[in-house]
Amino acid sequence: MNYQTASLPETAELAGSTKLMNQDTVVPGILKKHLTPKGKWGFLVVESGSLEYVWEDDTENVLMADPGHPIVIFPERFHHVIITGPVEFKVEFYIVPEEENKPEQSGDRPGEAFV
Repeated sequence: MNYQTASLPETAELAGSTKLMNQDTVVPGILKKHLTPKGKWGFLVVESGSLEYVWEDDTENVLMADPGHPIVIFPERFHHVIITGPVEFKVEFYIVPEEENKPEQSGDRPGEAFV
């Protein structure tokens, strides 16, 4: 399995979260190329099951997320999620104060409604 080893910056402050989603209730926008809300980091937390996570600039390096292996979602980096079976998960959004006012990309940001 290919798991991510990154962690959120120590100064990260929780700004919001999606509701718990599953394979039937997943927000459709996260299944295609998108970005985190402007100025936010994401943290993909799987409660049960597993899913795959893909960086659009590194599609050959698919990451696995499960209850023991969350995914840190870097701001301004395009990505998407692949549902591979039964799963329950949420995405938390964080502000990192020292990174405010960095340049931003143009693209879909389905997480905006949760922060």
